[in-house]
Amino acid sequence: MDPTERPVHLRTSAQDPDTDAAGVARLLETVFARLEVPLTFRLWDGTEIHVGRGTSRCAVVLHSAAVARRLMLRPSMLNFGEAYIASDIDIEGDLFAAMDVGGYVEKMHVPLATRLRALPQVLRL
Repeated sequence: MDPTERPVHLRTSAQDPDTDAAGVARLLETVFARLEVPLTFRLWDGTEIHVGRGTSRCAVVLHSAAVARRLMLRPSMLNFGEAYIASDIDIEGDLFAAMDVGGYVEKMHVPLATRLRALPQVLRL
C-alpha cells in the first residue's frame, strides 16, 4: 500500500444495507450507464449486472463489496490489475474482449452529477 494513502475502513452489511450485492449492483448500473460496449459484472453472491449495449463476451467477477469500493474510489488500470493479481477479482470469458472494454472504460466520461450521487453509496460500502 502506498504510504500516502489513508487506510480503508470497511463496514459489514449488518451495519449498512448498501454493502449487500443489491446496493453494489445499483451502483455499478449507475456508474456504467453510459458505457458504449457490453460488459457483465458478477458479484460474490452470483448477481449479474449487464451494462453497455449488446452481449458481453467477458465478465468481471467481484469477490467482495470491499474490492468494489476500492476500485470505485481509486479507478485506474493499475488498481484493476493489482486487484486481479491479488485474486480480488477474476475475468471470465474472452480476455482480449476484456482488454478492449478496459480501453472504453478508461475513456468513459461519468458526469459530475452522477459521480456526486454515487459517492455516498461508494463510501458506505
